[in-house]
Amino acid sequence: MAYQAGGQRPAPRPVAETPEAQAYLEDYAGLLEAVSSPSLVVDHCWDVALTNSAFRSLFGGVGPHPTAMPGDNFLRFVLFHPDAPTVLGEHESSWCLPMLAHFARTVESHGPDHGLQAIRRDIAQDPIMEAAYRQGLPHWIRSVGEDAVEHDGAVRPLVHPDPRRGATECRVVVETSRTLEELGCTRLTFVPREARRTPSRERGTRRGASHLRVVPAAD
Repeated sequence: MAYQAGGQRPAPRPVAETPEAQAYLEDYAGLLEAVSSPSLVVDHCWDVALTNSAFRSLFGGVGPHPTAMPGDNFLRFVLFHPDAPTVLGEHESSWCLPMLAHFARTVESHGPDHGLQAIRRDIAQDPIMEAAYRQGLPHWIRSVGEDAVEHDGAVRPLVHPDPRRGATECRVVVETSRTLEELGCTRLTFVPREARRTPSRERGTRRGASHLRVVPAAD
């Protein structure tokens, strides 16, 4: 049976404050749906405003979670959903740490923000995640360089539910139109690459890793 990318296109989340902006997002949803690669639009807190069918198919097999579904808040999904490693290969090093570092930078630049502070409180309630945030990140950034914090252009492992793709990689492409920027939103697209042929220590097929397991302590 051919792999099916299913689901109706959902209505945009309420990030637009004017009818004109809402109409733009509705039309942008049509553009997003025409893209064959998984794509989503998020705000500065990673709350998801739009997704396309390819994105929903990629994450369609994850189980329910009260606060960390990929179509609700993608950062929470990466950090807290126990099924995240089943789709996001090399989950800790390739997804958790870069996104945690990006989050830390956003907190510094935005100041008081209800959405960001809510995520920060959840991080603080997980001792391992909190240690990673306070101690591990500075060490990691010194080791890999500041460029690793940026999402645009990064190549990251995926485990695609389509058996014809399986363990593969994607190029993260970040694009923000002027109107999306005015709405405080950003579009990310995960462009699949050739399937990897070399084994990896963590292909992301294990369930239950809801937080970082090993993060080097700062010197």
